Amino acid sequence: MKRSGSDREVSIRIDEEVTILASLNVPPGARGIVLFAHGSGSGRFSPRNRYVAGELGRRLLATVLIDLLTEQEEAIDALTRELRFNIPLLTERVIAATNWLGRNGQTRSLRIGYFGASTGAAAALAAAAALGDRISAVVSRGGRPDLAGDKLPAVKAATLLIVGGNDPAVRDLNETALTKLGGHRELVIVPGAGHLFEEPGKLEEVAELAGRWFDKYVGQAEPGPSPAARRQ
Repeated sequence: MKRSGSDREVSIRIDEEVTILASLNVPPGARGIVLFAHGSGSGRFSPRNRYVAGELGRRLLATVLIDLLTEQEEAIDALTRELRFNIPLLTERVIAATNWLGRNGQTRSLRIGYFGASTGAAAALAAAAALGDRISAVVSRGGRPDLAGDKLPAVKAATLLIVGGNDPAVRDLNETALTKLGGHRELVIVPGAGHLFEEPGKLEEVAELAGRWFDKYVGQAEPGPSPAARRQ
């Protein structure tokens, strides 16, 4: 999938010791921006999230795909698997990247949404809770919103949880988290999809659902038909 505009590799400073890397794509006439918070053992080169980002670009939504961990931290996590579940750490990184967007000349005027996968979804939701009205929407793909814990009621951004029908454990966790979220929230279960949405056509469904959600809440487009969803 050829993305609209072109990717630009950027560095985002977290503090004096930590800098993370990101891929920024701002198509001409961008109507909003979506920050991708990747999941366990993944990064900005995730083919699944890059596909979704490409589809969002076709809708004139800018995207920034960030590495939540540094290369050194990735090496540690590959052995211990501990950092991918450090939600406060990942949340700090998402917030820092969001603040960077607010300072960047290309993106500072754009409304912001988050797209989170696996543990990255928990970090996105916790960041949305902390940043309040600065975040317009959150979409979670096969995410672990439950790991955001007591931050869920403080989330005011419109939140869409997307879960595969063949991923019952994660579906149950999402159903429970849905009842705790503040603000407008919906849950869509994609029939026949597993945790990674690798089945034919399923990732395309995710991209369409996410695109319509971000069009409505981030891109300031005319609202389209709502996904077939369970509303609370």
